[in-house]
Formats: sequence, structure tokens, C-alpha cells
Amino acid sequence: MPSWMTKEGPDQDIVVSSRIRLARNLRNYSFPTVKDLRKEVKIIELVGESIFSVNKNMKEDFQLKQMEDLTDIERMEKVEKHMISPQLGEKIEGAAVLFNREENLIIMINEEDHLRIQALLPGFQLKKAFGMANQIDDLIEEKLDYAFDESLGYLTACPTNVGTGIRGSVMLHLPILTLTGHINSILQFSNKVGLAVRGVYGEGSGYSGNLYQISNQISLGATEEEIIQKLEDVTQQIIGKERALREELIQNKRPEIEDQVYRSRGILENSRMISSEEAMNHLSNLQLGVSLGLIKDITSGFLNQLFIKIQPGSLQKHYNNELILSVRNQKRSSMIREEIKRHTENNNTEE
Repeated sequence: MPSWMTKEGPDQDIVVSSRIRLARNLRNYSFPTVKDLRKEVKIIELVGESIFSVNKNMKEDFQLKQMEDLTDIERMEKVEKHMISPQLGEKIEGAAVLFNREENLIIMINEEDHLRIQALLPGFQLKKAFGMANQIDDLIEEKLDYAFDESLGYLTACPTNVGTGIRGSVMLHLPILTLTGHINSILQFSNKVGLAVRGVYGEGSGYSGNLYQISNQISLGATEEEIIQKLEDVTQQIIGKERALREELIQNKRPEIEDQVYRSRGILENSRMISSEEAMNHLSNLQLGVSLGLIKDITSGFLNQLFIKIQPGSLQKHYNNELILSVRNQKRSSMIREEIKRHTENNNTEE
């Protein structure tokens, strides 16, 4: 599993992960929106060489996967693990992904832009993620010539990425803001200050499991540091609001919150069929229970991993088989029961 899912990070009771993505294109090559398989293959080759030629450690740490060499399930799994975008997952020829052993440094090749350099970290670590992505960006720029304009900055396929080419985002777990309806004012405020709020898998995806992805919309007219700082400031406000509401509810409506949390645990530990949508909502309640101290034998990191493991691609990869919907729902419930049992037994043994 990617290290951003297995390791702990700051403010992880609310901030699941932090991501920085840099959009880059190579000079003298048409953008991927103009289909040219020969040039796309050449770009994959150039980007791979720019990383593998740095030193022995880099060559051993990174691996390159051509999208055409991955099965449908493997591509789906990589989307669910946030290694690639749904758009890249649908592209077969002339596309690839380059990633390190921890799967927290990823380069999507020939998606909307020639390169999408990503750094993913657990918890609230935008500045550290930027440092990681920027280091890889500098290494590549030493070898390759980027499409850059002195007035506009980095040139990209989508106008909203022109300039710095940076897209910072945080994945937030906001069950109480959602429950109380305050999430609507958060959505409106974020939009007013130039931030976009999307679902777990970006544009067009729903807000499953009370998870929200907040990111900057425009990368032109501000420095990378200013863009990150604005996102950090707004995120801090949202964290404060969610925490205050959690404290208020646990004081004034403790029986209702306990009932919601323990009902979800009972369903997850005893159901025989469950959809990914329902499972995510119940896992969200367990995550809330952990953060409030109601559940002692389950960890936040374990639940973050389970959020991914129960998704269709990851589930089918686990069972090494394509499964129809009804069978997936059966297998998902079985996996959840087994995972929770194993995790709690290990925790109790350690105590």
C-alpha cells in the first residue's frame, strides 16, 4: 500500500492526505490532446531516461509502467489509490506512469499534459509535499526543455494550469460539517476564495464517506508559496470548525453519536453483502468514533487503508479475479469482517 495510507501525519483525524501536482509539457512537442502515438512514445522514453539516468538509487527506486501493459483492474486500482487520474486510467496507448517504491512520488505521462508530477503525503503536509514534487521537477528540468513563456509561465493544455502549473489539494474527512449542514457554507466560501471542492476522485466524483478534496483552481498570477499558503489557511479554518462541532456534539448529543458509531460498527462486522457506497459511509462513522475516543481498538490509519481496499478495482485485485456486482458486495463484506477482526486482535495482543 502507498506510504501516504500506511504512515501517520499531522492533523490526520481530519486531513487524510496532502497532494501537490505540477503540470509540465516539453517544448517542441504538441500537447497530448493532439493524438500522435509516435511522439507520445518518445516522450515516455525521454521522461523515463531523465529519472533513471540521475543515479543508481533513483533507478532502483522508480519503476515505469506502460498503461497498455496494465489490466483494466490494475488501472482501476491505481486510480483508487490516487496514483493516476481517471482520465489516464482510460488511456491505453501512448501513456504511462512512473512511481517510486513508496508510491508517494508519481509522474503521470501523457495524460492531459506531458507530465503530471505528484507528491502524496499523509495528513496535513502541503509544504513538504511541494518540496518533494519540486525536487523531482528540478531533476527532470535539468535533462528536458519545458514549454515555458516569460510572461505566462509554464504552458499547459488547460488554461487554469498555466503559470506555476501547481495544483495543491487536501483530502478532508468532514462528517460533522456534513451532518449539521455546515458543509454548504464551506463549499460556498471555498468557491469565493478561488478553491474548488470535489469528491474523493476529483472532478465529477461524489462526496462518498464524507470525504472532500479541496484544491486551488488557478495557478496564474501567484507564486507556488502563495497558492499553498492560501490553501493551508482555508484548510486550517475548516479543521477548526469541524473540531469545534465534534466537541459540541459529543458534549450535547453523546448518546446519538455513540449510537451512530456503534451501529455502523455492528453492520460492518456482521453484514454479508455491502456496496462500496454504504461501506464508505459506515467506515466514516468508525473514523469519527476513533477521533472522538469512542473506539479504542481500531486505528485511523487502518480505516484509511480500508477505504481504498473496498473499492471495486482494489477488491478485484485482492481476489485476483473480475467479479460481478453482487459477488463484489459479498466479497467486500467478507473482507471487511476479516480485516477488522485481524486488526483488533493484533491491537489487543499488543496491549
